[in-house]
Amino acid sequence: MSGSNMKQNWDANLYDGKLGFVAEFGKGLLSLLEPQTGEKILDLGCGTGDLTAEIAACGAVPVGLDMSTEMIFKAQQKYPNLRFLQGDGESFQLEQNFDAVFSNAALHWMKKPEKVIESVRGALRQGGRFTAEFGGKGNVQTIVKAISTVLEKQGVDPGERNPWYFPSIGEYAQILENQGFRLTYAAHFDRPTPLKDGENGLDHWLNMFGDSFFKGFSEGQKDLIFTQVKDLVRPQLFHGNQWIADYKRIRILAIKE
Repeated sequence: MSGSNMKQNWDANLYDGKLGFVAEFGKGLLSLLEPQTGEKILDLGCGTGDLTAEIAACGAVPVGLDMSTEMIFKAQQKYPNLRFLQGDGESFQLEQNFDAVFSNAALHWMKKPEKVIESVRGALRQGGRFTAEFGGKGNVQTIVKAISTVLEKQGVDPGERNPWYFPSIGEYAQILENQGFRLTYAAHFDRPTPLKDGENGLDHWLNMFGDSFFKGFSEGQKDLIFTQVKDLVRPQLFHGNQWIADYKRIRILAIKE
């Protein structure tokens, strides 16, 4: 984030109720992780814990870590038999070493990637693996462009409020290799993402994930901004009765050497 006043707010109930695609799409990442019975696995940016629970169902022993106290509280309610911790993905230190670190849809919220990888390396045993999916270069580009256009007309600098880091594979590979990881798999792909709840789908998405862009605006002002953003992106992103967000994702598998 660009400052404490731009801190992202997380609504765990909205996340589970209307934005469950985050965990659903993340299930495919488990095939790259290949959790084994008894393995200790850190779920970095675990949200409300659904994928942490999937890892546990494979027989591994997961720990979920998330910056948001709201998300961790919800995860503990849903999965009381699993372990969840509140912590900063850019600067965490844990007492145990893990066989793997897993992260779905979280790394693009962490704008100091070198610090993240340093923390991940510190959490892994020698030969441990880092498996992740996150927003890559061009992710939600249509939506970001529209938000920027609308905010600039309001006299607001959208760049200062943008909470995301969307690298290319080359950028991220360099960071990993500089910190002693061997990148064994990387893909950058389009992942058009349907948003739940018809016409309201993009409103839910903007409220949840675009929160920092709209700090300081009243609810009425936000409604007007959302309408203007939707008008701009509708030709590209509204199909039939559904919004389809223009996601572009990166998946990686790297080994600590």
